Parts: sequence; C-alpha cells; structure tokens
Amino acid sequence: MKKIFLLLLILIFAFFFFQYFQKVNLKEKIKEKNMISFKEEKKVLMVIAFKNFRDVEYFLPKEILERNGVKVTTASNKKGEAQGADGKKTKVDLLISEVNPENFDAVLFVGGPGCLENLDNEDSYRIAQKTVEKGKVLGAICISPVLLAKAGVLKEKKATVWSSPFDRQPIEILKENGAFFQDEKVVVDGKIVTANGPNAAQEFANEILKLLSQ
Repeated sequence: MKKIFLLLLILIFAFFFFQYFQKVNLKEKIKEKNMISFKEEKKVLMVIAFKNFRDVEYFLPKEILERNGVKVTTASNKKGEAQGADGKKTKVDLLISEVNPENFDAVLFVGGPGCLENLDNEDSYRIAQKTVEKGKVLGAICISPVLLAKAGVLKEKKATVWSSPFDRQPIEILKENGAFFQDEKVVVDGKIVTANGPNAAQEFANEILKLLSQ
C-alpha cells in the first residue's frame, strides 16, 4: 500500500513538474520570438533624475533593451548612485551636461516625481533638440514629455503625457508648445515615442526597439 501511495506521489509530482517545464519553455520561446537582432550594436542613453525617478520606467525598458543586445548608458544631473521613488538604485555613467547625442542611437527621458525638479533645464532641452537634429530616436515617458515640449521638439507632433483628473497641466504644456495631445498609453510620431506612465513601460520599450531596427 505504501509503495502504491509513493508511486502515486511520484506520478503527481512528475505531472506538475512537466506542466511547469512546458510553461517555462513556452515563455522562453515567446521571448526568443520577440527578440530583435541588430546587425551592429545599438547604443541607448537613458536620462533619469538623480532622486525620485520612476523605477519601473527605467528598469523595465533597460532590461528589455539589454535583453535585445542594446548597450544602455545612464545620465543624470549628478554622478553617483541615483535613487528611484520606489527605493531602487542605479549607477550614473554621465552628467547630462556631458552628453553628446551623436554617440547614441536613441535618447530616452524617464519620468517620476523628481523628473521636472532635476531635469527641467537647458541641458535636457539641448539633448532633446540635438537628438532630433541628428535624426536619432527620441523617447519620453510619464511626465518627461513635458521636457520635449519645452525643448520645442513636439511642435506639430502627436504625443502623450502623464496627467490626472486633478492635474491637467502637463497636457496644457504640450498643447501650448504645439503638440497634438493623444489620450493613449504610447504614441509614435516619426522617430519620437512618448508614453503616459509606468503601465506603458513595456510597450514604450518595444516601440523603441522597433524604431532602432529600421
């Protein structure tokens, strides 16, 4: 009786292990299918606030980009370890004052509660303007499309931005600077990609990858 019971336990364990293995294998196949192969290495700059950048808007796109072989460099308004609003930290490679957009295939601005306080300045505007001028991919997520609007690169461009029922000012800033606001998670207009917050982080990264592959 004990042997039969033990055999049943082994069979049940083997069945669930097989099911788990199949799911993991399927996920890996989906990952491989979604991966983009580049003929040469692509370089992306991610610009974050030194304090209180939005963690998921930085770490998730960074992971997706690196998984696809993209080299990611991080710039901020200070050097050292930048800290996200949710507590995670990351090393800063460059000061935004040192950034030359010509050295990158894409430049992405990350949002978060510290974004405008740390990055709403002439250095950020210069980076956005130069990125567009050189025909590179430019991205901004959450509140950071406000920086692109103030830099003048969203004029007559479709774009989205973070807002809430209690704070519509980001939308007004986009409109005041000539952008055509779209109430969508992610908006692509030419080589400019904007997204409206952390829930759009994965789609944002995927759209950046598509543009880099063109």
